[in-house]
Amino acid sequence: MGTNERSGAHVPVLLERCLELLSPALQRPGNAGRDAIYVDATLGLGGHAAAVLAAHPRLILIGLDRDTEALERSTARLAAYKDRIHLVHAVYDELPAILARLGYQEIDGALFDLGVSSLQLDDAARGFAYAQDAPLDMRMDQGRGITAEQVVNDYSAADLARVLRVYGEERFASRVAASIVREREKERLTSSAKLADLIRDAIPAATRRTGGHPAKRSFQGLRIEVNRELAALESALPAALDALAPGGRVVVMSYHSLEDRITKQAMAPRTRSTSPVDLPVELPGLAPKFRMVTRGAEAPSEAEVAANSRAASVKLRAIERLLSSEPKQGEK
Repeated sequence: MGTNERSGAHVPVLLERCLELLSPALQRPGNAGRDAIYVDATLGLGGHAAAVLAAHPRLILIGLDRDTEALERSTARLAAYKDRIHLVHAVYDELPAILARLGYQEIDGALFDLGVSSLQLDDAARGFAYAQDAPLDMRMDQGRGITAEQVVNDYSAADLARVLRVYGEERFASRVAASIVREREKERLTSSAKLADLIRDAIPAATRRTGGHPAKRSFQGLRIEVNRELAALESALPAALDALAPGGRVVVMSYHSLEDRITKQAMAPRTRSTSPVDLPVELPGLAPKFRMVTRGAEAPSEAEVAANSRAASVKLRAIERLLSSEPKQGEK
């Protein structure tokens, strides 16, 4: 979740662009005499949610976050809107059950601001940051799940290498895993700083000179494994698209290629016709039901990155469920 939240400042990534993309979908229900239903799947400190609530005075917000501290802070931040918000302690792949429990059959908009939040990065005690020493935790929900300490100490060398290679996209995953296994045979690894040093020393010196901190990719891999981030996304995105009302939109902000790949794979097939390509007309029921609102993945502007460094790696995609009366794909 790419936000700059130090010292009480909260600068949500691509805020104006998100508002612009979501607005047509969130205004449409008002024309039909009902309130818009909007899901913030990664509530965090509530920066995007507060802006959406302010822009749409009748909108109902369903805000999800697995981090209890984030929920506490966002509850306070959004107190002025308490009559039209539902804030839920949950992972976003629980969305179908939450909608059913709240009695909503469809939604008009959803935002996924993926990755780790600034609240988690800035709290050294959470163990996410390789630049600060802390216990190896890395859980977004500190009340459940395995910790990074358990992963690095209890996984086999092969499983550890798989996590670092697949989720961290670390070229030297086998070398790093072997180094971790050698070290943990001496004593259990419990310190994020010690692990970061271990990873740095395992990576060839020539490689260490470029690409940021040498431990960055391995820490990403461990974080994704601990929190099951990609598995949750693979389930949650299709569920959100299935729940969209006609004219509704989903906006996703990804921060590494694995998240963006899953996002693209969830969206792209829904924008294509399933009619045989050699037919001159579209067969009933086989026209695409969605269209991409963005052209590919949008990157941040230089001004956005200058204002908020955590926006540097963001890729944004947005998709819309078509109205049944709209032209089919390929028609003018």
